[in-house]
Amino acid sequence: MNRLLYDNRRLLTLTILLIVVAGLSSFFILPRMEDPVLTQRVAIINTLLPGATPDRVEALLVEPLEEELQEIPEIKELRSTSRSGVATITVELKDNVYNADPVWSRVRDKIDDAQPLLPSEASDPDFDLLEVVAYASIVALRWDAPDDSPEGANYAVLRRLAEELEQRLRAVPGTREVDTFGDPAEEVSIEIDAARLATLGLSAADVADQLAASDAKIAAGQLRAVEGSLLIEVDSELDTVRRIAATPIRYDAGGSSDAAAGRFVTLGTVAEVRKGIANPPRRLAFVDGKPAISLGVLVRSDQRVDLWAAKADAVVREFADSLPPAVGLKRVFEQNGYVETRLSTLLMNLLVGAGAVMAVIWVMMGWRSSLVVGSALPLASLMVLAGMRWLGIPIHQMSVTGLIIALGLLIDNAIVIVDEVTERLHEGSDPGAAVAKSVNHLAAPLFGSTLTTCLSFAPIALMPGPAGEFVGAIAISVMLAVVSSFALAMTVTPAIAAIVSPAKQDRRRGWWASGFQSDKLTERYRGVLGFLFRRPALGIGLAIAPPLVGFVLATSLTEQFFPPAERDQFQIQADLPAGASIEATRRLALEARERLLANPRVTAVDWFLGESAPSFYYNMMANRAGTPQYAQAIVQLDSKAEYFEIIREVQRELNASMPEARFLVRQLEQGPPFEAPIEVRLFGPDLTELQELGRSVRRLLSETRGVVHTQSDLSEALPKLALDVDEASARLAGLDNRAIARQLDATLEGAVGGAVLEETENLPVRVRVSGDSRADVSRIAGVDLVGRSAATGAPTRTPLAALSSLRLTPERSAIPHFNAERMNEVKAYITAGALPSEVQGRFEARLAESGFELPPGYRLDFGGEGSKRNDAVGNLMSNVAVLLVLMAATLVLSFGSFRMAGLIGAVAGLSIGLSVGALAIAGYPFGFTAIIGAMGLVGVAINDSIVVLAALREDERARAGQPDAVRDVVVRSSRHVIATTLTTIAGFMPLILGGGGFWPPMAITIAGGVGGATLLALLFAPSAYILLMCRGCREKERVPDHSEADEDTVVEAPVAVSVVG
Repeated sequence: MNRLLYDNRRLLTLTILLIVVAGLSSFFILPRMEDPVLTQRVAIINTLLPGATPDRVEALLVEPLEEELQEIPEIKELRSTSRSGVATITVELKDNVYNADPVWSRVRDKIDDAQPLLPSEASDPDFDLLEVVAYASIVALRWDAPDDSPEGANYAVLRRLAEELEQRLRAVPGTREVDTFGDPAEEVSIEIDAARLATLGLSAADVADQLAASDAKIAAGQLRAVEGSLLIEVDSELDTVRRIAATPIRYDAGGSSDAAAGRFVTLGTVAEVRKGIANPPRRLAFVDGKPAISLGVLVRSDQRVDLWAAKADAVVREFADSLPPAVGLKRVFEQNGYVETRLSTLLMNLLVGAGAVMAVIWVMMGWRSSLVVGSALPLASLMVLAGMRWLGIPIHQMSVTGLIIALGLLIDNAIVIVDEVTERLHEGSDPGAAVAKSVNHLAAPLFGSTLTTCLSFAPIALMPGPAGEFVGAIAISVMLAVVSSFALAMTVTPAIAAIVSPAKQDRRRGWWASGFQSDKLTERYRGVLGFLFRRPALGIGLAIAPPLVGFVLATSLTEQFFPPAERDQFQIQADLPAGASIEATRRLALEARERLLANPRVTAVDWFLGESAPSFYYNMMANRAGTPQYAQAIVQLDSKAEYFEIIREVQRELNASMPEARFLVRQLEQGPPFEAPIEVRLFGPDLTELQELGRSVRRLLSETRGVVHTQSDLSEALPKLALDVDEASARLAGLDNRAIARQLDATLEGAVGGAVLEETENLPVRVRVSGDSRADVSRIAGVDLVGRSAATGAPTRTPLAALSSLRLTPERSAIPHFNAERMNEVKAYITAGALPSEVQGRFEARLAESGFELPPGYRLDFGGEGSKRNDAVGNLMSNVAVLLVLMAATLVLSFGSFRMAGLIGAVAGLSIGLSVGALAIAGYPFGFTAIIGAMGLVGVAINDSIVVLAALREDERARAGQPDAVRDVVVRSSRHVIATTLTTIAGFMPLILGGGGFWPPMAITIAGGVGGATLLALLFAPSAYILLMCRGCREKERVPDHSEADEDTVVEAPVAVSVVG
């Protein structure tokens, strides 16, 4: 069976053909994207309570909802913010939740359970899942007329065209969802002459009620007869502006309850009726400085982005050709270009790494062996692609990186099996027998080595949470690669080696035919090993010195979660003081755009006002909506060169030139999203105390080097006009506090009276006083309130100023909760390129020096990047203990010895010292990618030591611990140990030389550890073995009459391999 493919060449050909077809078909079918798709674990719940203060919102909305939601055990974090008139609750599920849909269904049920507990005037809670994915395409329709104000743009045209384009994009196969940004929404506005309306004894709410009564959009029953039935409908719905203006409004002429005493006036005589955008608009977008509406398109995760982009591009081009001259179309963002660049770079790294590996094998083993061993590279890679298709893993930067990491690993099995087959052929064995004996001899050790490598990468693949979903494909790709390599080493590779290898070795041929060999180097190498093995303690000391130095150097390493992405884009977040209008935000954004474009590196700036910008990078947090004082910009650079320098320069420019707002110029981050790099959370019952503590923490943060801006949840006070009502006078006027509040709200904010149905959209009909009356405090004080005389029932008109006095007072802008506990979170945003761990360390030192103390009942926690990093590392380590036991069990069963397994474990530990030392020398921080590299290294670094120890146990004299015999075995094993080490390092060189902050730390960690592990395998492991197995032997004991023969053996057969490296 072991020589089946060698004996049956047709079956060998068909096996190779099957692998090629399966791999190539998978390559063309597998979905392609830039980054992995993360599970939707975050949702936002918004509930409105018009006119309510933050305290009332907290008590009436937040607490009932939180009480119900806390009953769901899968919820990890429950954040809420109570603001004037609105409650926002953010729900985050635990990291081990992968099937989130049933959990979100129960969350919706809990919201429904809490709804009867909410005030009747509160809106229904709005539940919205946050997408942790980038839009595949962001397209903007821009109003190109000269006037760039919202009033100058014809939003009716823009909205109609945007709806048409949305329908066309939805029809593209593979489209999952299309979202709209910058749409200010239309409404029918009825602006009333307040004085005229008051003379009629009506309020805005009265007019809205009468309009709603005229808007009959409900069935009026059916006429049922023997022959059939007819639907009856009152044909009087509000369908046009003219129809609304002609609506009769009844007013009471003299207070009589008799209907005949009532009179009527058409609405158009007392109000201006028009259709337009909401005033003020809730959200806006400015693309190239012009009013625009943008569409963000999401693609299904089972699609190839490049193929979808080609179809969508045809649709967009055709649509652009039909646009009127006043409307332009701009592609704000296209993900496909970044996907192609990212994947082509990684695939080039893969090819360069494969070429480097082949070159090393050629030098070490000759061209024939190089071709045979090299054939395992494409075959194993194609098997990995087939496995990815079977497991449903798309092609993205993580899965391709796993292949690059596996380059040097999957070749090890091929090197061992080819070397073994070649050696047996040179000894005169029949090719078929050489294949069978080699497979039988190496099956168990190769399987054990493959299993330990898979176990070392398993914690990464099994890690729960966003970080696990982000990097898990790396581990799965590596595991698929080494398993594929093992399968090939047991079947295809030895058959090919037996077919193409010559039966006899000709030493007279050049190094290109049989590999590099040097008798002088071999003799010197033997002499050094003999000297050290006769003094094993010295050998151990020399071998462990580099790892110990590495551990010492590791103390200087700084910590990092994921490195930032270096890209030709970044984002800007702008915040004006609470209460600022969207018009003020518009002016600010357009001024900032002009300043940004003055920088020659900036090519485009597109602003989105009142809401988060569409996510053009996978981990952007789109968590802002309905905030007129907020704006977010997408900034495009000409290249990613000097990325952090440009961001720092822009931050300094905006801080200096526009101090009236807080600008955050933010780099794009890798890994799971977080709101701010540093978050200090203060918990306690009293808001005033929390506010004071927050001030102290914020002051210390702002004085910390590296901090650009700080923000405290309880720092801002919202100005408020407070009415002190004379209740006795109000009663005499037929009013009370509730009636006054409702009339004012309807007059100023408007009351909805029906809706106009335009195709598939309902436009609300809003009744309110004119804008001039709403913008002047004195005009508001002069608003006439309509009441009923207690004596006669006649309408009364009373100015607001006659019943109350107005005063300006501060009000707390927000009350935040964290897991139903009051909290003040102080956020710090840091300089681009700075390490959050360093900045947080400086702050903690400053906090300790300041003597900051918390009152009893209060506590302080840290969030931000540090919290996410700790969560991710905890998730990574959650399965490590079990997997280490399994790895140890594999080693114990393979060697039949606890001592041998302990020796291998020591090699694994020392190799980590080598890896972190290499990382410190290279000057990279110890981030999550470095941790992943160190975890994977454990299974890789021990393979060379397994080779040497297995060879020692096969030799009778070396098994007894005789130094000279151990020396000879190590010399025979050295070539393939060095070869596998060099191929592993060569496979990582493209990632190391490619630069950036993401891949080099992981590549350096593994390559540095594997390179140093060669010294451990060839010096530490044999020396320790001698001490363990030959404690009673004299250090300088020699074996007579065998050394010279052994030396000749080494020269003639410089490589004798029995187990994988």
